[in-house]
Amino acid sequence: MAATKTKPETSRIRKTTDLSEQVLAQVQTGQHRAIEAVREFMASADQALPTRTDGPSRREKIIDSALVMTERLGKAQYDFVRNVVHSAGESLGGSSESR
Repeated sequence: MAATKTKPETSRIRKTTDLSEQVLAQVQTGQHRAIEAVREFMASADQALPTRTDGPSRREKIIDSALVMTERLGKAQYDFVRNVVHSAGESLGGSSESR
């Protein structure tokens, strides 16, 4: 016969699930904001800096740099969330070896 989960264990699982859902919602909101910020930046750069056809322009270099920065910020956000979820799992009784 399968063992049933105790009330504290069920509560812990619910808390972990709720925390994970909250963190994921915040990450999604942050990603949407970052994408919108890059779109607005690119529109501003398009208006302020002329385009050229003879090699990379200042505009292209600036936009490329902004995209690299956005990618790094996204990775930092991902690493942060991964560490928060891992720490929450450990504090709620998870194994540090299940990483």
